[in-house]
Amino acid sequence: MLAERALTAVMRPLSRWYTSHEPVEDAQIPAPAAGKTYLLYAHVPFCERLCTYCSFNRFLFNEDIAMRYFADLREEMRIAAGLGYRFGSLYVGGGTPTILVDELCQTIDLARELFHIREVSAETSPNQIGPELAERLEGRVDRMSVGVQSFDDKLLRQMDRREKYGSGKELFEIISNSRDLFHSLNVDMIFNFPSQTETMLRRDAKLLKETGCNQSTFYPLMASPGQKSALSSQIGRVDMTREKRFYDVIDEEMGHGFEHSSAWTWSKEKGGMIDEYIVDYPEYLGIGSGAQSFLGGRLYTNTFSLNAYAERVHAGRLSVTQRGKQYTQRDMMRYRFVTDLFGLRLDKRRFIADFGTTVERGLWGEIQFMRAVGGFDRDDDECLTLTRTGRYLLVVMMREMLTGSNRLRDEARAALPADERALLLEGAPVDVVQGLAS
Repeated sequence: MLAERALTAVMRPLSRWYTSHEPVEDAQIPAPAAGKTYLLYAHVPFCERLCTYCSFNRFLFNEDIAMRYFADLREEMRIAAGLGYRFGSLYVGGGTPTILVDELCQTIDLARELFHIREVSAETSPNQIGPELAERLEGRVDRMSVGVQSFDDKLLRQMDRREKYGSGKELFEIISNSRDLFHSLNVDMIFNFPSQTETMLRRDAKLLKETGCNQSTFYPLMASPGQKSALSSQIGRVDMTREKRFYDVIDEEMGHGFEHSSAWTWSKEKGGMIDEYIVDYPEYLGIGSGAQSFLGGRLYTNTFSLNAYAERVHAGRLSVTQRGKQYTQRDMMRYRFVTDLFGLRLDKRRFIADFGTTVERGLWGEIQFMRAVGGFDRDDDECLTLTRTGRYLLVVMMREMLTGSNRLRDEARAALPADERALLLEGAPVDVVQGLAS
């Protein structure tokens, strides 16, 4: 698709610029705006098994290390409370946040005690979700997101998930049996694998709907720059020319019984909770190793080192160690353009109220591009909404934004001390793990 290639060519260097950071010894985040409510993101970077395609900060699980980490995470939450921030929602991501469910419960309970949390989202893996987990998290987690990626055994083997989490049939049964355990159950899927066919993708979408889950997010396969070589050797070279066609296939299949709640999320319930919290909360504060914050038009990134994280928190400081560029007003208009339209609707009147100009004047080139390629469904004095083509182009924009963040994560992992880098690989030496846990 010509529009996709043009947009990718523009977005890639922009994303690199917007996500570039500089190290800071003691980064001071902005004070909270009076009366403003933010989202609190908490990162739990531990997994029982590590996936090659995952770019998020994650380490091989060790119970002693994770126990210490959860205690530090709650302490950093208290530090954030002392700064006067108000949070309406909590998102616990990873990694696998449910890896120590009792610790997760304590963390959620503290968040509700410290802040006026209205809703909580968390992530888990297929081998952990079930009645026992739901019972422990009842009244604590409103939306659970579980990574399935595909029901196709061939793809699961290529992802090294077949032996880790079960066959496609077993995954189908797990999700089917879990569909009523949470207010909202979101199933994460991935599309555009090199060996994936349109038939395989349609089957995935159909099986997904048959599970009875009430939401699904289909992510395009994204590789960070540092992972492209390993990913290509494991699953093959990604063909970007198929991405739009595969997106259309998903849209066609999910359109029967589901509707969009974001550009890449389909829900049974209109206006349901979605994974991309930036749609509802343009500004957010992240706690935990490797978490990011976006505050006052600037990105902040926390240390990826578990030991450095503990040292900073024990010293009574947030774990921020890198600071991004200060966004200009035009940058903030672009950010609003992407996040609002990714959430399917840009309110033109609100845009004028916030920026003192119309979106047409402030972002003339962006508006003309989207109009020229047929990206807008509704385009009047009140709002902008998207056609299927427009939704796909927002997927491209979000893909490039996340790829920029993945590059930042690659650099942070490369800078880890040797003993902590050992936890990025399965089969880490026992003495290294014991040393980190002590």
